[in-house]
Amino acid sequence: MPAITNHMPTEELQRIDAAHHMHPFTTGDELSAKGARVITRAKGVYLTDSEGIEILDAMAGLWCVNIGYGRDELADVAARQMKELPYYNTFFQTTHVPVIALSQKLAELAPGDLNHIFYAGSGSEANDTNLRMVRTYWAQKGKPDKNVVIARWNGYHGSSMGSGSLGGMVGIHSQGGLPIPNIHHIPQPHWWAEGGDMSPEDFGLARAQELEKAILELGEDRVAAFIAEPVQGAGGVIVPPATYWPEIQRICDKYGVLLIADEVICGFGRTGNWFGSQTMDIRPDIMTVAKGLSSGYIPIGGSIVSDEVAKVINACEFNHGYTYSGHPVAAAVALENLRIIEEENIIGHVRDVVAPYLKEKWEALTDHPLVGEARIVGMMGSIALTPNKATRAAFASEAGTVGYMCRERCFANALVMRHVGDRMIISPPLVITPAEVDILIERARKSLDETYEAVMAKGLMQAAA
Repeated sequence: MPAITNHMPTEELQRIDAAHHMHPFTTGDELSAKGARVITRAKGVYLTDSEGIEILDAMAGLWCVNIGYGRDELADVAARQMKELPYYNTFFQTTHVPVIALSQKLAELAPGDLNHIFYAGSGSEANDTNLRMVRTYWAQKGKPDKNVVIARWNGYHGSSMGSGSLGGMVGIHSQGGLPIPNIHHIPQPHWWAEGGDMSPEDFGLARAQELEKAILELGEDRVAAFIAEPVQGAGGVIVPPATYWPEIQRICDKYGVLLIADEVICGFGRTGNWFGSQTMDIRPDIMTVAKGLSSGYIPIGGSIVSDEVAKVINACEFNHGYTYSGHPVAAAVALENLRIIEEENIIGHVRDVVAPYLKEKWEALTDHPLVGEARIVGMMGSIALTPNKATRAAFASEAGTVGYMCRERCFANALVMRHVGDRMIISPPLVITPAEVDILIERARKSLDETYEAVMAKGLMQAAA
């Protein structure tokens, strides 16, 4: 049977998609009326749609295609593994060579004493694992009531019952009975939107100290863990002030609270180090990984666990796991992806070449009349759209109105740049070149110009009261 390609007109593909495919995080009826964009192939940092339009993907899919599209090596490894051992589970006291090799490599790459990996099929599944693992850890240590996990409002940790509860997205919590019990949220370190008259440094300390306040209110003997992304990704690429993470680490150490770093986006080079925890100089007890682990070529996720936590969990029967935990094809592909990142010095390319260049060009966007702030760490960037730079004002229109307008102009200009409310965000493949950065910035600026014209024409350049 031939491979499925663009064998139908775009409208017919859209019709079939609308008839049968339920899209995530989408109002299905609205998308059906509009028609989904059909992507047919990809290479490097570019996508091609069913109309033959080439699009620069400044989001690396969903923050994940770190080594770029079209790497034959990963396809070859997957095919070879499928022929040799297409599947076997890691239940029932069995293992296999790909998961052994990948586990050894991750233990080598992960910082500190993070030497043990529990596998999942995604970041959402891995965060569900973390929730059960930290509660089991404390129960095994004779503290079953130490079961509250603290997270941040506007953080994102997945959309399953457990991971969606850990995240602080109001839209996710509004459906399906979330959050589940014993999840507590504290404010995010978002100085631009919430810092008021405080300096970023003072604000960072104040927001970190919200964790200590919560621990004392809930009871030190009840708080099991704190989970957070080193840099909030889906929340809008929110880079915390420099004072934030050192204070968080101090508080976790002081009160015996396990620190879970959600590295699903930040991991595997995106911040200029192997892990965002290294960039922020923190010492997590557990790291959640996915996305860049396989560069999105195949689903895989996991929890990288410290010696101490693994020692306690391994002493009991941990009644948890997934059919595809440590899937041999996924493990083989992930291992090959890590080889490419390491041998081609992709993290060095990010740190020494493309991230400094992108930072210079990205931050220069603040000269645009619509842009109030441009923040970037490694290959994660955001710009705040505002009607008043001086006051960091929000628009009077419903949040996200202007951001959505800008996103639509980006797509029209063959650029994938996402909006979160009225922030525009990027997360391009790590292999992007300075010349491709120039194209990204040119298309972004053109989209901002067109958005500004539309905002002015519609009278939307008004600040909220």
